[in-house]
Amino acid sequence: MSAGPSARIDIATGRPTVAYSRDLFGHFMEHFHRQVYGGIFEPGSPLADEQGFRLDVLDALRELRIPTVRWPGGCFVSAYHWLDGVGPARLPTYDKAWRVTDPNTFGTDEFLEWCRRLGAEPYLCTNAGTGTPEEMADWLEYCNLPEGSRWADRRAANGHPEPYGVRFWSIGNENYGDWEIGAKSATDWARYVTEAAKMMRRTDPTVSLMAAAVDDLDWALPLLRSAGRYLDFVSIHGYWDRLDAVNEPSGYEQAMAMTLEPERAISRMEAVIRASGQDVAIAFDEWNLRGWHHPWEPGAAAIAARDLNDDESTYTMADAVFSASFLNACLRHASSVRMANIAPTVNTRGPLFVHPEGVVRRTTFHVLAMYANLLEDEVLDAAVWSASTSAAGTEVPVVDAVATVGSGSGAVAVALVNKSASEPARCEIRIDGSLPAGRISATLLASDSPDAYNSVAAPDTVHPQDLELGRDGSVVLPPHSVAVCRLETNLPRDAGRGGWQLGGLGTDWRPRA
Repeated sequence: MSAGPSARIDIATGRPTVAYSRDLFGHFMEHFHRQVYGGIFEPGSPLADEQGFRLDVLDALRELRIPTVRWPGGCFVSAYHWLDGVGPARLPTYDKAWRVTDPNTFGTDEFLEWCRRLGAEPYLCTNAGTGTPEEMADWLEYCNLPEGSRWADRRAANGHPEPYGVRFWSIGNENYGDWEIGAKSATDWARYVTEAAKMMRRTDPTVSLMAAAVDDLDWALPLLRSAGRYLDFVSIHGYWDRLDAVNEPSGYEQAMAMTLEPERAISRMEAVIRASGQDVAIAFDEWNLRGWHHPWEPGAAAIAARDLNDDESTYTMADAVFSASFLNACLRHASSVRMANIAPTVNTRGPLFVHPEGVVRRTTFHVLAMYANLLEDEVLDAAVWSASTSAAGTEVPVVDAVATVGSGSGAVAVALVNKSASEPARCEIRIDGSLPAGRISATLLASDSPDAYNSVAAPDTVHPQDLELGRDGSVVLPPHSVAVCRLETNLPRDAGRGGWQLGGLGTDWRPRA
């Protein structure tokens, strides 16, 4: 393979490393279409257990080592009352967000048991649309307090005497948007969150609290100045290929132009946090390249149109490369971004497609598996110098990269992305200015075409391969590919230790000859 555009990754071992949070590899599940019912939960399926959990789905998702799962929404939560989904006497409820009837057979206890089976930590998002701060605090009491209070006793009566100890809680979902049930002005939202957070802290002061926000100074600054002292995170969302009304997914080049946007959103939110003077982190707790298709007009045709989200040909190498670029941006800002949740986990736009006979691992599934399993636990300071390419009229660096190191072992793993649709990219990896000796082994996700995808008929068209990708600091990345490379050279155990660096991890790129 002839080398095309060039790039250089300069790793500086004398700079502080950042121990990133594994919650960057989190997930999100909403009661939308076939995510819950017919996705993770399908009573009566031959592939489900006696509780209705799809065992093949659990087995596949364990490959991703999912740390956290956010639930139950999303827009769904802004009219969801948690009491409808607990106990033996549950009645179906009309879902005012998605305009279908939810049977309420999958509620709090089922979700928490599913998380336990998965090995993931639950993250509950509360109703700040039609709900009240007291309802949020009651839900927290149900989940976390020992017996002896009204809602903890209700949990025990429902067969769960021991507290669940749910750590992550969010106040609201996208309450800044006019599409959201119970949308609020910036002033009203700041006051509402302050009172809700205060009540939740008084119920269980040990929880990690976040609140819906947007990377806008006028919206987020009043929120942080009023409620920031009660919060651990602000929650922001991003879908860059907006497809809610018309399902016409962007092609590969347009998607590559969008790869620059997540880091810009992170930087804007960091600036707002600095301006507020508050010590809070960022949770990018809904993200995906593709927005969900859900025409807003009423009628059965609009509901049926949601099936278009399951068009297998949508999820190509564009989605894989975008997802790797998103995760690289979060890792570069790991001192401020402490959680990220791909939306959703299964079906719709998720990395795992679930159908009545089994599952299909989409291209994004393999990227998530590579990052969750192959990277080391601290981020090294690394500057990326790359040739650029024009993607739909936007100048984009061809190569994106992030370098990690094992805090105990000194092992180095570098995630590399080639955004070019057709050209391989020659990359040099330098440590303190020198090319490290030895072979470079890699797990590589690549394909013959940028439009390649996996399907029920051909589930392994795109799959990772283990191979030797280069030697002595030099690798050649195939076009439209993602690789996690391991160097033979280990760093000294004290290299770069003992520091945090807000916004200081290199993101610069420059054209190279």
